[in-house]
Amino acid sequence: MAKGNPPPLTPAAFQVLLALARGRAHGYRIMGFVSEITDGSVQLGPGTLYRTLARLAADGLVEEAPDMSEDEPHDARRRYYQLTGLGRQVAAREARLLERLTAAAADAGLLSRQEKSA
Repeated sequence: MAKGNPPPLTPAAFQVLLALARGRAHGYRIMGFVSEITDGSVQLGPGTLYRTLARLAADGLVEEAPDMSEDEPHDARRRYYQLTGLGRQVAAREARLLERLTAAAADAGLLSRQEKSA
């Protein structure tokens, strides 16, 4: 797969990219973000998370982050990940697509007024 033309994102891939768009994070933090942002309706298990991270890294969308700063607690088992420039572009493209789909759902009467403005 050419790094300049990544495949369409799965929901899990977009959720991971969205978590990393806020800054570098380790796997447990990514899983917590996804659970929080979906009100617990999506729980990324470790297998799904790390397969997704491996795929995103292979496609050039994420990379392992450099060593942590000295003011953060150290845990040698934790690996931190961050978006690449391409990853940020792909996440933004997917967000725009989801925005258009949500607008279409609202136009079709699938969202209440309160959900439209949220």
